Amino acid sequence: MTASMVSVCTSASTAATRGAGPSAYPSFASYVRARQPVLLRTARSLTANPSDAEDLLQTALTKTYVAWDRIEDHRALDGYVRRALLNTRTSQWRKRKVDEFACDELPEPETVPAGDPAEQQALHDAMWRAIMKLPARQRAMVVLRYYEDLSEAQTAEVLGVSIGTVKSAVSRALGKLREDPELTPVR
Repeated sequence: MTASMVSVCTSASTAATRGAGPSAYPSFASYVRARQPVLLRTARSLTANPSDAEDLLQTALTKTYVAWDRIEDHRALDGYVRRALLNTRTSQWRKRKVDEFACDELPEPETVPAGDPAEQQALHDAMWRAIMKLPARQRAMVVLRYYEDLSEAQTAEVLGVSIGTVKSAVSRALGKLREDPELTPVR
């Protein structure tokens, strides 16, 4: 190597000096070929831009390649690469430039025009009439979930049922409310 050819990536140059060339880890190459589409989908879920996702995956795979001989369980590689994706994305996020500036005056929020109180009361009454048409068990679950703002687990505990029962019953109840003819003009 001449003096003008200085390696930029220290990890890659370290691997090259150990004798690790492109064919040093054939299992890595086959892993990348097999799992790249799945890992790219994971990277795309972490970024808004597909090009950024490709760069993120490339960085995570580089980190995985450098650590290849230290990874003991190659059956858990997807988890290792996903963790590398997440850690890399978190590091990128922390390094981002913040474009917020302090100003002397606070911006006033836009005023939302208040609806007609009579229309709001009519909507409220129509909703309660529709809820009262539901079977008692579904009505109780809807009231606890959406009016009392309890979680699914809390609702299940209060009613002495499973969380799955709460989910399915609330789903059926919301379906009935969507089909209620009295609420159709509201949508």
